[in-house]
Amino acid sequence: MTVDAGAALAPVQPRSRSKGGGLWRYVLIRLLLIIPTVFILVTTVFFLMRITGDPITAALGGRLPADQLQERIHAAGYDRPLWVQYLEYLAGVARGDFGSTITDRRPVLEILLQYGSATLELAVYALIVALLVSIPLGLIAAYRRDRWHDAVLRVMAILAYATPIFFAGLLLKLIFSVWLGWLPVSGRGSTRTELLMAGIDTPTGIYLLDAIRLGNLPAAGDVLVHAILPAIALGLLTAGVFLRLIRTNVIGTLGQQFVTSGRSRGVSEYRLLTKHAYRPALIPIITVMGMQIALLLAGAVLTETTFEWKGIGFMLTEYLKARDFVAVQGIVVMIAVVVAVTNFIVDIIAAFIDPRVRY
Repeated sequence: MTVDAGAALAPVQPRSRSKGGGLWRYVLIRLLLIIPTVFILVTTVFFLMRITGDPITAALGGRLPADQLQERIHAAGYDRPLWVQYLEYLAGVARGDFGSTITDRRPVLEILLQYGSATLELAVYALIVALLVSIPLGLIAAYRRDRWHDAVLRVMAILAYATPIFFAGLLLKLIFSVWLGWLPVSGRGSTRTELLMAGIDTPTGIYLLDAIRLGNLPAAGDVLVHAILPAIALGLLTAGVFLRLIRTNVIGTLGQQFVTSGRSRGVSEYRLLTKHAYRPALIPIITVMGMQIALLLAGAVLTETTFEWKGIGFMLTEYLKARDFVAVQGIVVMIAVVVAVTNFIVDIIAAFIDPRVRY
């Protein structure tokens, strides 16, 4: 049996696949993965909240007579088998019903809608601070690699990430509010701004946006001034991660062939750094941004408590103090859903930007 040499050496042609097929399959897989992720989180939170017993006894035990306590437990259905309560809670979550709080008898969804916008506003401010700090400093650290500038910036990045948020917040308040008197100590706005926001018929809950809608520039400025210290305290946490990531990726990009070719053609180092090496190095930032959203939300709990910024984190702390585990359960589940959806969105954006992440 003879084999044609040309046929034997001919390269095997890969299977043809539509250009967008891999992307859409990746999108579908990532979308379907949200369901088991949220299911596991909801299940874990539900049973952890039941370790100490039913939520009514945990919140009101010792405050009500035994007969009234049992009446409240029966009315809420907490005397039924645990698996029945679990299935009912899953059905409620699927409908968007997270139950009602025990201490003030408000729907948990109403609390999430009322205070979630404040946490979103703080997270956006913190993300802006993180990018403004990490991008230029990361480029400097990469350009001055293994010099004293690089060493100082790397130490600063580690300190920014390792410093507890509540300590950073208290330190910022002590310096800029108590000693220097430059910035307000706490709150989302002055008393006048708070009264103005309370009088809006259809508020968005984002104070800056509401002030702009009203055309009230002094109120908008007051909101931004109150947001400076909380945004810095929370933003520095993420900036430390971003700075090290940008430095590492820019150093890798500077060693690529296209950068070496540009340098041989006489392109300035500044242009190579800011135009050629900078953009490819930002792709990993986008891919890890979803994970940093979870870090921001976790840090928001301490930041909002430290600065009395009345968002979801602040309310979570208040309900924990009151042992209102129904409210705590709803808030934690909603945060988990937000993190899962945000990761999905970031993954899709990264897939559009960098085809290498597609399946």
